[in-house]
Amino acid sequence: MSTQSDRLGAVTTHLRSPPRRSEEYEDLFDQAPVIFAALSGPSHLLEAANPAFFEAFGRDRGRIDVPLGELIPELAPQGVLDRLDEVYRTGTAYRARAGRLVLGVPGAEREGFFDFTYEPRRDAFGEIDGVVVIAVETTAFHHAQLLAAEQRLLLEQIAGDAPLGDILTGMARAIEELSPELIVSVLLIDPEGRHLLHGTGPSLPAFYNDAIDGVEIGPDVGSCGTAAYLREPVIVTDIATDDRWKNYRDLAERAEVAACWSTPIMGTDDRLLGTFAIYHRIPKAPSDKDVALSGAFARIAALAIERHQAMEAERAAQEREKAVRDDLAFVLEASTAITRELHYADCLQCLARLSVPTLAPLCTVHVLEDGRTRRIAVAAATRADEELLAAPGMQDEVERAVVRVLASGATETDHADVARGGHPALPGVTGYVSVPLGARGRTFGVLTLLATGPPLDGHAIALAEELARRAASSADNAHQFTDRVQLARDLQAGLLPPELPTIPGAELAASYHPAGEGLDVGGDFYDVFPLPDNRWGLMIGDVCGRGALAATTTGMVRHTARAAARLLHDPADVVAAINDALTGSSVGEDVFVSLVYGELRHTASHLTLDLIRAGHVPPLVRRADGTVEQLAQSGLLLGVAPAFDGSPCHLVLCPGDSLILVTDGITEARSAAGEFFDEQRLAEAFLPGHSTSSGAAGLIEAINAAVTAFAGPSTPDDQAALVLTAT
Repeated sequence: MSTQSDRLGAVTTHLRSPPRRSEEYEDLFDQAPVIFAALSGPSHLLEAANPAFFEAFGRDRGRIDVPLGELIPELAPQGVLDRLDEVYRTGTAYRARAGRLVLGVPGAEREGFFDFTYEPRRDAFGEIDGVVVIAVETTAFHHAQLLAAEQRLLLEQIAGDAPLGDILTGMARAIEELSPELIVSVLLIDPEGRHLLHGTGPSLPAFYNDAIDGVEIGPDVGSCGTAAYLREPVIVTDIATDDRWKNYRDLAERAEVAACWSTPIMGTDDRLLGTFAIYHRIPKAPSDKDVALSGAFARIAALAIERHQAMEAERAAQEREKAVRDDLAFVLEASTAITRELHYADCLQCLARLSVPTLAPLCTVHVLEDGRTRRIAVAAATRADEELLAAPGMQDEVERAVVRVLASGATETDHADVARGGHPALPGVTGYVSVPLGARGRTFGVLTLLATGPPLDGHAIALAEELARRAASSADNAHQFTDRVQLARDLQAGLLPPELPTIPGAELAASYHPAGEGLDVGGDFYDVFPLPDNRWGLMIGDVCGRGALAATTTGMVRHTARAAARLLHDPADVVAAINDALTGSSVGEDVFVSLVYGELRHTASHLTLDLIRAGHVPPLVRRADGTVEQLAQSGLLLGVAPAFDGSPCHLVLCPGDSLILVTDGITEARSAAGEFFDEQRLAEAFLPGHSTSSGAAGLIEAINAAVTAFAGPSTPDDQAALVLTAT
């Protein structure tokens, strides 16, 4: 008794007439599950094929005696005919495993995987007269392998605590890649168990995902809402005719979906977690494969969702534990920070800042000054909370509460009214507490906390009262010191530009460090200002002495320079005008000023400057290649002689070049051994071996770092620096 393979050998090696061959083929392969085709001649004429061949390749079973390339034209561009030609020409059999073919007419293609054998067929004389094709389709096996691999990957992601959205989206895309005709969506049940929230739907239109996000579950709410309501699979084969989709048909039509099969995602404790849905573009019932796919991936989705929820619960427990620890440490840490603030306003601003958001999302601090209340500090968790104070009547309501607390010296809160379901006295908030700030037997201020979400609880109020008691003592101690410092700061602020302007083709940065605690107004200053004809003026200077006279002189120099520069187009004339103002001053005592003044122009490729130096620290130029130059040209101090004699130095700054201007508080900073920082060390601070800083801001940082490293953080003299970098 011969085996089928023996008979196949006979078929491929013995001469028979074509009818007899066809009968042999039919006898061998007609009922076989393998794909069989006998091809004749160099054109690979289809001589015979079994039903499995026509079913796999989607062709009419009656078409034989046709060249294979004509019958199945999509095989040619995929190299199949070339491989058959090679077998026919060489007589060498060809075998391949898991070969991929795209079959079908355009618009109805399908992907298939096959194990192929191409055997040459010989006649009685040993000549090749055709090729026998035997194949087994492995598409289902291939897809099963891919599916198992995707499931393993998803399980690894779940075990690795990957974000839930990434897991669900990866799952949906994996299914859609395996079955391109399917569209996958996952919805998640909300904490109340009443609505479905968007989980993923990468291939659905955004408008569709937005429309069903938050849909309420119910008996006639599409496929997913109904499946969640019934907690059982819901299969809708034709959305256009199913009553459960009556309120969503237009939406489905816009999204071009016609069928939807939804499976509830259930947790291990039988809790509803969400729904897993498969959509189809045409009306269709699910196959056994689709049902199995839905069930398998719904279980994986359940694992991912439960893992996510467990992590969220653990995180919430950790946050509650941390909140308890933070509450215990809050008062001590906050009161310590407030005590470190030496200035009155800083102390109370620190109080407000530290109260948000630990105690409340919005905080104000009011003080009583000269019989009137003034809001001295405010802090808000968000911009919306801050804007709440600007709401009509809000500030008035807060101030009325403040006045009552100042008069009574007792804490006022509407927390109890809110807890009973009443309305808070302040519009737009859910609760407030106003706590007195008192010291030495008097109430001088009020800390007010406002809640915009959950009302303030008793614990938050107790923390606020303890913090206010400690902060009040620190603020009272800082009051006298603050008055003097504030006066000096107000005067100094008027002598420096509030902010540096933006100059085309240039980057600006500056720093100013007052001596000591900043109790006196210093004489160091800098300024940058626009001029007609697209020019810019810049200067840095140092007035001898400190206090009121230095402040007056600084103001005169700045205003004279700004006024003269608009009328005079020569920097030397501007400096001469400043000198005239100084020598003609009626202050009654000699005043001397060192100054560097320059005028800047911007061109398409570089910056040009004309600089005048009058007894000031020499400017430095740091080139883009890291070299440092000193501009030594100088004139006398201003205010010394009736006439100023000096000429400008012309300077070109290409992109990456920087001009560095400092006052002598930097070059004369002393080390612990009494040495000056000096101009040489300043230049060395910018060399490549000492600093990698670039740009105006980076060079300012390099200056401050070098001086601090050399002389320490104390500042016996004012220190000012101005850097301009060409860009």
